[in-house]
Amino acid sequence: MLVLLAGIFVVHIATVIMLFVSTIANVWMVGSSSFGTASSGLWVLCNQTCEQLPVNSSDEASLKAVQAFMILSIIFSIIALVMFIVQLFTLEKGKRFYITGAIMLVCWMCILIGVSIYTARFTGKMPESTSSHHGYCFILAWICFCFSFIIGILYLVLRKK
Repeated sequence: MLVLLAGIFVVHIATVIMLFVSTIANVWMVGSSSFGTASSGLWVLCNQTCEQLPVNSSDEASLKAVQAFMILSIIFSIIALVMFIVQLFTLEKGKRFYITGAIMLVCWMCILIGVSIYTARFTGKMPESTSSHHGYCFILAWICFCFSFIIGILYLVLRKK
C-alpha cells in the first residue's frame, strides 16, 4: 500500500511540473518562417526574438480562456497535492481520499476545457509561418490531462489502510 501511495504521489508531482512547463513555455505551435523556426505559446510568439502574441479581436477571448483554464488547472493540482498530504496524516484507516480525488477531477476538467479551446481555435493558425504543427507544450498538456484523470480516479478508489 505504501508503494502505491508513493507512486501516486510521484505521478502527481510529475503532473504538476508538466502543467507548469506546458503553461509557461511557448512551444504550443511550431512553424517555419522566413527567419527560421518560429514558436508560439499562450503568451508570446518567438522568431529570433519574442514578442507579444498577435491575436485577432475575435480570438482574444478564446486565448484568455485557455490561459485562465491552464492556470486554474495548476492551482487545483497543487491544492489536490496539499490535500492529499493533509488527508494522509488526518484520515482514519479505511477512509477514502474523496476531497483529493474531486479536486483532481476539477483540475482534469480545467485542462480538458483549456486544451480543447486551444485545439478548436488556434490549431494551424500561426502568423508568418508556412507549415505549422503542435509543439511539446501542447502534447504535455494532453499527457497531464490523462494523468490527472487517472490520479483523480485512483484517489477516489484508494483507501487508507
